[in-house]
Amino acid sequence: QVQLVESGGGLVQAGGSLRLSCAAPGRTFSSYAMGWFRQAPGKEREFVAAISRSGGMTEHADSVKGRFTISRDNAKNTVYLVMNSPKPEDTAVYYCAAGTYVNIRRNEYDYWGQGTQVTVSS
Repeated sequence: QVQLVESGGGLVQAGGSLRLSCAAPGRTFSSYAMGWFRQAPGKEREFVAAISRSGGMTEHADSVKGRFTISRDNAKNTVYLVMNSPKPEDTAVYYCAAGTYVNIRRNEYDYWGQGTQVTVSS
């Protein structure tokens, strides 16, 4: 069982910057690929970014490529999502997830956090 706890969400102005964190206490963090997903009201949960167990491989959705960056620190059991130049359409609840491999499909992830709200004002 992997417990994931997101933090760092809040209100940010368009064009600003925000960093989300997802902590996973325990010694198994580096055994998992990690992903970030988001869900806006009335919409399905969608892929944002993912990173391999070592951090050597990342993937970002086209909608955030060049603006958002996923990274991880295995010594701190934490994965990050840096959101630069966010737009109002990035407003959503952001979830981190743990799985076996880097994957854009949400059903390939085994564990999920509770989510953190990000609101981008125009």
